[in-house]
Amino acid sequence: MGAPWRITVHAADHGTGERAVAAALAEIERLEKVLSDYDPESELARLSAAAPMPEPVAVSEDLWRVLSAAEDLRRRSAGAFDITVGPLTALWRQARRSGNLPRADKLAAARAAVGEDALELLPASRGVRLPKAGTRLDPGGIGMGYAADRALEILAAHGIGSAMIDASGDILVSGPPPGRPGWRILIAPLRPGGDDATITITHAAVTTSGDAYQAAEIDGVRYSHIVDPRTGLGVAGPTAVTVIAPDATTADALATAASVLGLAPGSTLVGRSAGASARFVWQEGTEIRVVTTPGWPGESGPP
Repeated sequence: MGAPWRITVHAADHGTGERAVAAALAEIERLEKVLSDYDPESELARLSAAAPMPEPVAVSEDLWRVLSAAEDLRRRSAGAFDITVGPLTALWRQARRSGNLPRADKLAAARAAVGEDALELLPASRGVRLPKAGTRLDPGGIGMGYAADRALEILAAHGIGSAMIDASGDILVSGPPPGRPGWRILIAPLRPGGDDATITITHAAVTTSGDAYQAAEIDGVRYSHIVDPRTGLGVAGPTAVTVIAPDATTADALATAASVLGLAPGSTLVGRSAGASARFVWQEGTEIRVVTTPGWPGESGPP
């Protein structure tokens, strides 16, 4: 999925652990063939390539679950999260490489292929239709979380009750390591100095969205790689949002949506999501500001 994965398990014996991890990694590889927007042969990429569609097509259960979860969050976030954002993501990648904002005409054309009327879901038949020309599905912000959730289910099926999946910084854990209250996770700082935190979690996921590693400065403004589907531009920074949720699909998508929305509306969205909490960090002048929502765990010392 274009990112390193690391799986840590506590097992009854070495062989059990090895078999469980191998099965989990195989599941991740299988889902890459379903959800990748880089592989032109993946199910998601072939669906995008078929736009515009005169009729809906049936999709696999995995792709349906991801699209349904994405559409639910699009509605709840008033469009701040949108899996049809692919045309805008591609345009923004070009802007980051060139150091120039997208041309107005290209931005308008890409925005016309994105939005609530760019994706139709038919639950009775598990059918999907992309009615607009140029629509491209972008699973960034949800696909990796879904794969982590499925991988943890595979580990559980192999008898693993204590595991951590690290998908390039997107963390999902089950029961605590032996003799410990939970998994201690370091939340990386916005920039060196003062705003890092360590939390202890079990049976939860934690994901951070921000511009720490994939930022671009254009016309004196620092932009994230995360695209606001409503404007077509990257989120202005420096800023980061970390979300804790019961599963990685939710944490992954909520962190993206909250990053786009900002503190007040983002906090409201997280607060309305069962079992979720968030930590917002941003720079205000020379100061680093940190705000957490109700339910965010206290710091627990060094990892």
